[in-house]
Amino acid sequence: MNELVFVVDDEPDICELIRINFTKNQFRVKTFLTAESFFYQIPKEIPDLVILDLMLPDMDGIEVTKILKKNEIYSRIPIIMLTARVEEIDRIIGLEVGADDYVTKPFSVRELIARVRSVIRRMSLAEKVSYLGLEDRLILHPEKYDARLDGQKIDLTPTEFRILELLLRKKGTVLTREQILDHLWGDEKTVIDRTIDVHIRHIREKLKDLGRYVKSVRGIGYKLEKD
Repeated sequence: MNELVFVVDDEPDICELIRINFTKNQFRVKTFLTAESFFYQIPKEIPDLVILDLMLPDMDGIEVTKILKKNEIYSRIPIIMLTARVEEIDRIIGLEVGADDYVTKPFSVRELIARVRSVIRRMSLAEKVSYLGLEDRLILHPEKYDARLDGQKIDLTPTEFRILELLLRKKGTVLTREQILDHLWGDEKTVIDRTIDVHIRHIREKLKDLGRYVKSVRGIGYKLEKD
């Protein structure tokens, strides 16, 4: 694969564990013990994915994620958050600010590798169509990983892009949360249904007035359908 992964964690043993195992699995890895060192490096070399600890000595992972997502250059870098916290609210906050997935400590290295591969794969396996659209206002180009509303680029995370792409492809079809999770993670999914609700809310916000077309089907899931 040879994708470049940045690992930001203040525990040297965890950084080294990830570095050794990911290198064995054909990834390139760079590790950082602080947010400051990470932000110093990223302008020089943009990673394919960031594994980010929630608790850092100089800045928490939520703030790091917010900074990345506000920057047009870095906003589409996938982020997998590492957290020792098990409360659902902490996971939801991470997703709220744009993280694509999370893994709780202590974690299985094999599971983390599978999560990383899954996130990277779902970015690269978009079906090859020229574009998907809605009302001649919303245009998605899966191959270019580009989404525009009224000609302006929409700042979607990789997960949001994939969900919106699925909704557009299945326009008018009710999709269960389980079906959406299968589309995103396949057999590797271990996330909660609430994850989808968070991403859907973000998609609606970013689509502005077109967000009303992303409809909730109570007790089932979602569909994209015009009034």
